[in-house]
Amino acid sequence: MLRLQLLTWDVKDTLLRLRIPVGKTYAAEAQAFGVHVQAEALNRSFRQAYKAQSDRFPNYGLSQGLTSKQWWVDVVMETFRLSGARDEKALPSIAEKLYRDYSSKHNWETLPGAKETLQQCQRMGFRMAVVSNFDRRLPEILAQSSLHKHFEFVLSSEDAGCAKPDRRIFLEALRISGVPPQLAAHVGDHYVNDYRAAREAGMHSFLLKTAGQAAEWETEVPKEHLLPSLAHLPSLIEKG
Repeated sequence: MLRLQLLTWDVKDTLLRLRIPVGKTYAAEAQAFGVHVQAEALNRSFRQAYKAQSDRFPNYGLSQGLTSKQWWVDVVMETFRLSGARDEKALPSIAEKLYRDYSSKHNWETLPGAKETLQQCQRMGFRMAVVSNFDRRLPEILAQSSLHKHFEFVLSSEDAGCAKPDRRIFLEALRISGVPPQLAAHVGDHYVNDYRAAREAGMHSFLLKTAGQAAEWETEVPKEHLLPSLAHLPSLIEKG
């Protein structure tokens, strides 16, 4: 591997993760509005609503005239409807409040070793940026989590107008940075969206292993590209 100049990072489940399950957060917020729904039902309904919305309106429906905020408000309201909530008048207020809540660090926590690894990579001289399937709330979330300072720029799929695994989002990050693909590497937790997509853009990539990952993907990834934890990254890359 040539000496790398740029590291791009996924965010969700790579650097940050939700503090508590979506259903529990939704249930607590709804209760404040007098709407009572079980957290587990909300967890199941959220997965269903999120998938349906993503299939129908990819990348927040930007190409179909939606805003990312409206996209999320619709997901939240459909989650409650699928869970049996009947108070239609309260749902828009609940959805708006949850949209704001997820802009804050209170619903997010930094993964173990993330801050230390970012600091070490900076000390090693790497330029760093974010490439994430996220909406425009991401810079604020990163700032509140004290991670924003590590990155030259944050490229969300909303800002890029395309989402991983579309390689154009990586090509845009390379254009912004002025770094050729062979001198850049991406770090993420998703085999298709992060590991493989970055490689299809000509970059190097590293895959953070997670408990829910399909075991067969591991045979597709060389051992030196697999990260049992973020702390393993600096030892796999060196900058002369």
